[in-house]
Amino acid sequence: MSRPSRSRALLRHVRFDEVFVLQGTPLMGVVFSIGTITAGKFETLLLFLVGSILLVAHVFTLNDWADVAHGFKAPDLQVPSRHLFWFSFSLLIASLIVFALLGSRVVILGAIIAALGFFYSHPKLNAKSTPVASSIPHLVGGLFHFLLGYAVFMSIDERGVLIGLFFALTFTAGHLNHEVRDFELDSHNNARTNAIAFGKRPAFLAGLLVFSLAYLCLFFLGWFRFLPRPLALLAALLYPLHLYWSLRALRGQLNPQIVDRFQIQYRALYAVIGISMLCSLFYQ
Repeated sequence: MSRPSRSRALLRHVRFDEVFVLQGTPLMGVVFSIGTITAGKFETLLLFLVGSILLVAHVFTLNDWADVAHGFKAPDLQVPSRHLFWFSFSLLIASLIVFALLGSRVVILGAIIAALGFFYSHPKLNAKSTPVASSIPHLVGGLFHFLLGYAVFMSIDERGVLIGLFFALTFTAGHLNHEVRDFELDSHNNARTNAIAFGKRPAFLAGLLVFSLAYLCLFFLGWFRFLPRPLALLAALLYPLHLYWSLRALRGQLNPQIVDRFQIQYRALYAVIGISMLCSLFYQ
């Protein structure tokens, strides 16, 4: 295979759509710490974005390599498994080199996120197929992913950790819903996720509980002015709609199409929350 063809085959494993979607959390961390925007800070932000994209691309390619090693995915005939592993490792090294230009705090947080991805995906550790343990990297990783951006312009403090907790809870709840959606596929591949081990309904209800905690967290962050107070009102207004859509998905027996629609709906709610956070910060 020619070098350009091999490169294109490797890049197929990056999942660019999901990589870019997952930049939302660290970018929110940047927004909460950047203060007054200057030309120098904007250049730093662009540099950070490059490193963050490389880091998340590493996480996804490592996960694909692990899925092949587990037997969850068929091997890519155009990309030997060892090539995929070393490609993923090179993305990690590149991201840490970029982060090194931004300071030691960012390097350390990036390394922690990479370690959590290794714990989740690597076949010998197999947290991905271990009920309950599979949610831990998402909870801790969601927190550190926010702090990764927050640490670019500010030392980690109580405010950063508390706001990061909201994103961590959201990330964990979303992962539980993802497992419910992929129940049939994971069952076929003998992957022991929370939904497989405990059932779709209990896993979905666990996700709803964690989502509820996220809304409660947002309410208190606004009420006690870690965030602008109107965000407390927004949490109170949006939660009943989220709850209604959740109950409707339960009545629909949680088939994949209904869970897909539910994911689109709650992501729209979180887009409203994210835009509201941005607007409130810039207004201040």
